[in-house]
Amino acid sequence: MYQQMIFVNLPVNDLDASKRFFTALGYSINARFSDENAASVVISDTIVAMLLTKPFYATFTDKEIADAAKTSEVLVCLSAESRETVDELVGRAIEAGGTDTGRVQDHGFMYGRGFDDLDGHTWEITWMDPTAVED
Repeated sequence: MYQQMIFVNLPVNDLDASKRFFTALGYSINARFSDENAASVVISDTIVAMLLTKPFYATFTDKEIADAAKTSEVLVCLSAESRETVDELVGRAIEAGGTDTGRVQDHGFMYGRGFDDLDGHTWEITWMDPTAVED
């Protein structure tokens, strides 16, 4: 059965630093789809973050590239299997040089925190109690 995938393309200032950051979070780099212009960060079987140097990213758009440290265009939200996993992943991001957004959402059945990566892209990590979404 076909599973739809998502490829999140993000412009980065320093490709090597960004690769080190995301591997420090526990993700892997798919060398087959990586080179001096891009790194394919495997988040799951169906989620891939494509980190692109800004000149390479510019070949895909005629629009000005946003400075993610100053503006927000997208919030990338990833699910986590537990509240502890949320805290662990955000902790690893901060240790690797990311910035804690300082926003915690705790609704009992749902818990989330976020971090900004080295380029200012915001990543939210959220756990939701599976029984809260059952019909």
